[in-house]
Amino acid sequence: MSEEQFIDYVKIFVRSGNGGAGSAHLARTARNPKAGPDGGDGGKGGSIIVRGNRNLWTLLHLRYTKHVFAENGGNGQKNQCFGKNGDNAIIEVPLGTIIKLVDTNEVVGEVMEDGQEIIAMKGGRGGLGNVHFKSATMQTPRFAQPGELGTEGWISLELKVLADVGLVGFPNAGKSTLISQLSNARPKIADYPFTTLKPNLGMVAYREFQSFVIADIPGIIEGASEGKGIGLRFLRHIERNSVLLYMIPIADNEGTRTAETILKEYEILRHELEAFNPELLDKKYLVAITKCDMAPADEIDEIMKKLSKKLPVINISSLTNYHLTEIKDQLWGLLNT
Repeated sequence: MSEEQFIDYVKIFVRSGNGGAGSAHLARTARNPKAGPDGGDGGKGGSIIVRGNRNLWTLLHLRYTKHVFAENGGNGQKNQCFGKNGDNAIIEVPLGTIIKLVDTNEVVGEVMEDGQEIIAMKGGRGGLGNVHFKSATMQTPRFAQPGELGTEGWISLELKVLADVGLVGFPNAGKSTLISQLSNARPKIADYPFTTLKPNLGMVAYREFQSFVIADIPGIIEGASEGKGIGLRFLRHIERNSVLLYMIPIADNEGTRTAETILKEYEILRHELEAFNPELLDKKYLVAITKCDMAPADEIDEIMKKLSKKLPVINISSLTNYHLTEIKDQLWGLLNT
């Protein structure tokens, strides 16, 4: 899936159907020209319904959908025949989609299960026919209720990726390489920042035919929570992850980094998450020191000894598969405790 094909936010103008008008018909037969009221009720207008579909991973199919209208209810007929109910308009979305009213920013609901349906805008009720207004003092009511008008307005659909483990790190921290090694995901990989411009999901096979889902979240930079870089756009996806895996490289173009430099980078990442949503700091987490194929073993040992006193940490190399089985074990343990 190319970067242009991952769409996680759309805005659509929707209108639910009007209810049909009740009938004010008066029956006339050959035997009884004043048989009385026999007007049926109007049908209810169709609603705007948002439905979860586990086979969808993006809102791409709605990218060019600007208007969605439900059908109006039919008018009531003579002989107490009800009007036809208007058809609902169904909008299918991936699991993890939040529905909001744009004008008020009110959350209508969150689609979390396959087949789950949420009414974004309810259709208007059908009007009552004149048979409902007949009484001892009013034998021939010549009126009926009009149908209730539907509702219209803008709604937004906002996707938050559902995954068990979210990868958090600065650009070029090795997240895409790790997810390609652990799972069936095949993200674009290159040695420059912001290679990943969309979240990538991968299924990680574990022992005894078990599995968990891992998400490669596009790189965060310092100031992302204030709108810098592209991190702000994707920070909301981290809210859905059960466990966070912070990824920090042990080496860069200037050589092996110090334990203090790594700790500083970890604190910056934590600060950006806290600034976006303080509850993110309550999630279970693990720190992976990546690219350990780029540093001497004795320097790695010294750095890990210092870091392990302060953080739950593991050193890995996605290129050589070093400690990848161990990191899966630790992530599985965090997911199941």
